[in-house]
Amino acid sequence: MGQALGPAGVFFRGFVEHPRMVGSIIPSSRWVIERMLRPVDWDRCKLFVEYGPGVGTFCQPVLDRLPRGGELLVIDTNPLFIDYLRSNYRDSRFHAVLGSAADVETHVAGIGHDGADYVLSGLPFSTLPAGVAPAIAAATHRVVRPGGAFLTYQFSAVARDYTARHFPRVETHFVWRNVPPCLLAWGWQDEVSDTPNLATEAEAA
Repeated sequence: MGQALGPAGVFFRGFVEHPRMVGSIIPSSRWVIERMLRPVDWDRCKLFVEYGPGVGTFCQPVLDRLPRGGELLVIDTNPLFIDYLRSNYRDSRFHAVLGSAADVETHVAGIGHDGADYVLSGLPFSTLPAGVAPAIAAATHRVVRPGGAFLTYQFSAVARDYTARHFPRVETHFVWRNVPPCLLAWGWQDEVSDTPNLATEAEAA
């Protein structure tokens, strides 16, 4: 069915059937994609995760940038999108899972990883069922490795605000060349410091 509809038809059908979960009637523009992915350190990326991939607007750009040993895991609650993606992406580094982003830790462990370097989300946090958005933000904070980031793009500040509750540093950017204009946010996970805490050592002594 997805092959007959094409990506635009599949995306539109997904929006019509689940508007609160898709959040937009059209995929993100190439300007959003390029700016969203620009800060990623691809050389160190072993696992990139995406919530709500839709018909794969970000999938090929991410796969094109990933190193040979990197992997892409996409998670969606809509079987229409997951079936479409599994049929259209044959890359061995690609994994499509039907499930909730709130269970990201389980999904990441399911493909043999103990964490993710980057997590990208286009989910409409402002319209998700009660309790889902904070659960996703908390689970994402737990799964992102030190030095990695939670990347969100949305038409309001809700996703950014949830990100700021958990990540110590949040950067934002606004892309006007999108319908509608889009707010991007990067929540950075602290690096683990190899420098000993001299004050703590002095107190212990």
